Amino acid sequence: MATPLRLRTTVTGIAALTSLAAAVGVGYAIGQDSGPTGTPESPRIRLANADLTSPGSCDALLQSYVDRAVEQVGPWGWDGEMRVFAAEGDAAMPLSSSAGVERSMPTTSRTTSDESGTNVQEAGVDEADVVKVAGSLLLRVRDGELLAYDVSGDAPVLLSTTPVPAARSHGWPHDPGGEMLLVDGRAVVLGTTDTGTTITTVDLSDPRSPSIVDTTTVTGHASAVRLTGDVVRVVVQTELPQLDFSTPDGTLGELRARLHNRALVRGTTLADWLPTVDGQPVVDCGDVAVPADEDLALGTTTVLALDPASPTTRTATAVATDSDTSYFSTDRFYLAAGAPAWWGPWSECIDCGVGLPEKPRGTTPIFAFALDGMEASYVASGEVAGTIADRWSMDAVGGSLRVAVGPSAATGTANSVITLREDGSSLVEEGRVDDLGVGETIQSVRWFDDLAIVVTFRQTDPLYAVDLTDPAAPVLLGELEIPGYSDYLHPLGEHRLIGLGQDATADGLVQGAQAALFDVTDLANPRQIDVVRYDPGTWAGASSDPRQFTWLPDQRTALAVVDGSSAKGMTGWVSILSLADGRMTNRMVEVEHGEAVYDVRLVPLASGKVALVTGSDVSFLAL
Repeated sequence: MATPLRLRTTVTGIAALTSLAAAVGVGYAIGQDSGPTGTPESPRIRLANADLTSPGSCDALLQSYVDRAVEQVGPWGWDGEMRVFAAEGDAAMPLSSSAGVERSMPTTSRTTSDESGTNVQEAGVDEADVVKVAGSLLLRVRDGELLAYDVSGDAPVLLSTTPVPAARSHGWPHDPGGEMLLVDGRAVVLGTTDTGTTITTVDLSDPRSPSIVDTTTVTGHASAVRLTGDVVRVVVQTELPQLDFSTPDGTLGELRARLHNRALVRGTTLADWLPTVDGQPVVDCGDVAVPADEDLALGTTTVLALDPASPTTRTATAVATDSDTSYFSTDRFYLAAGAPAWWGPWSECIDCGVGLPEKPRGTTPIFAFALDGMEASYVASGEVAGTIADRWSMDAVGGSLRVAVGPSAATGTANSVITLREDGSSLVEEGRVDDLGVGETIQSVRWFDDLAIVVTFRQTDPLYAVDLTDPAAPVLLGELEIPGYSDYLHPLGEHRLIGLGQDATADGLVQGAQAALFDVTDLANPRQIDVVRYDPGTWAGASSDPRQFTWLPDQRTALAVVDGSSAKGMTGWVSILSLADGRMTNRMVEVEHGEAVYDVRLVPLASGKVALVTGSDVSFLAL
């Protein structure tokens, strides 16, 4: 019996653009508390169980950081620390950073079109991007500037250019030099500095003459930025403090260095452990929860909420652990905690999907927070055996949290899909499907209301269809094994699915990018019905950034950014995939060169046109 894919009800980008388009119109007329003090007063943390504890005072909170930290510092500094730093004055660079393409971390994906023009993970939760649209107004951030365009005519017209503090590019892969959200006629632009994240609010009441309303720099790295309703939430990670550690020298050098370094740790203040603005913590001591599990990565993960209409109005809730694996639904925030990373520092991009290797850990704790207006309240927690690769591995619907889990020391070599529900203050397991891709790595996951499509890979590409209709009893319906793999999946109606990833030989040798068309009419027997193979050495941009894929349902056309080497160096193409009668025809359009390839976006407009945004230009793509 044919079973249609049931994707969560969404408002597509083209249709929903009219909501702000009416306000923009020809004239572009679009609409338009003190911060935390560091004291333990009026805590927003309501401790649901013993998994998170409240220190009770600022002194006790600081002591909890110090007690854990002194056990992790040695004669060379933080134990296991291996860092590579750029020249003085530049931000630190990740290990293995190069001008080439680094694609070692698979990205699992479940995205849908948002009214702002961005492919997002969750319907109703917008994400920061380098481009946003509202009716006939298109905004982009490029090299420290916010550019506004009128896209209502035959060609885009630049209306204004506004310098935005700290929204600059370091020229590294996946570093767009600033990303933004658009909220009721105001752009909230996030940029990276050497010491933190700068949040700039720009009033666009007159797009020809925007004005900066507020600029705030928060210490720490922004690992996720989300918009629900009119509330912007920034997940800020504060890693281990950079202290003036000694190194061993001479007789008893290691002992002396260890004692000196531990003394430095004991001399830290809360400003070293919490995100700050102008030297003052942005989160109250009473709003920082400390995990009972002392083996979790030391640091702080803070959810900072702000109102763009009054950008200095902020709330903050934090957990005293450092994690970049978080997921937002419309009413929940889930933080998956992990063990300390082997090395640092952070990548400079937001939501780039490139994390740092972690020390092996058998289980992954998950903390759940309820979102209500600008507040985030701790409501439940639990743990799963295994590893959670990234935010795309989690999904929530109907009160059920579904998680795609990779292997760990506690699970062996298989992958699983696990469902959890809130039972009082606990996240408890409802059901599970095990033994997916034994000895293989999860490459992608696509979540639907009652279905999960999971792709794993080692030598071949098994695609698994898991029925989640009954969360307490998930069922593996069918599987398909083909060469290569798909690490980005997108539904094309009820019975078709497109996968972007890599072609591979029968023994698992990666060849180049590919687009695969799947027929999932019969979930017990999914089929690959067509495939487009790109040149050797190419990569599909959506593999690491789903924002580089666009589906145009009215035209039955998929637009995918593909990059690779050519006589001109690194080159980016738009692959225009037209679908008809179960087949794909492909036309390649060369659009960009160099690292600007990562900035390419294909944005559907209310007019039916598609804006092509490249490193230096905005134009219309000829379909």
